[in-house]
Amino acid sequence: MATAPTPTLTSEFATALRELMLQGLAQEMETTSKVIAAIPDGERDYRPDPKARTAWELAWHIAAEDVVFLDQIVEGKFAFPDPRYDNQRPKTAAELAAWYRTNFARALDKIRTLTPQQLTTPLDFFGIMTLPRVQFLGLVSNHSVHHRGQLSTYLRPMGSKVPQIYGGSADEPFEMPASA
Repeated sequence: MATAPTPTLTSEFATALRELMLQGLAQEMETTSKVIAAIPDGERDYRPDPKARTAWELAWHIAAEDVVFLDQIVEGKFAFPDPRYDNQRPKTAAELAAWYRTNFARALDKIRTLTPQQLTTPLDFFGIMTLPRVQFLGLVSNHSVHHRGQLSTYLRPMGSKVPQIYGGSADEPFEMPASA
């Protein structure tokens, strides 16, 4: 598969893009943590269809793969599956949400250590595409948001409430801040 030409990134642009992406990823992580924490522990095996993952499988996939993906951007090489965190699987939704927040933040801090030269170095993604490292931060965000959307649709059928994501939900209506 051919990859579209990628414009040359300056060090300044790559560094600025990294900071913008890290701010967005940190916000998305907080939202994703709320969705994971909303899984009722007694309903972890819920799946809306026999072909679908269970709620717990999907939640672990989001948490572990987001962190692994960030780790692999830092390492400069992609390899899946990557079971490095399988022995750390939490037992409850609250523990998983906390594990995700802690390890995602740690991985974001590692991304901050990349030099401008490292950020602009092309990485191959399984022969599908080759992009500068910094651009893979967008793919991390897309992965997380995509699977969080799936998981959020599981919540009500499991007897839980859907937290605010990009505004209010039927369960957590949007309220204007007092300073607005």
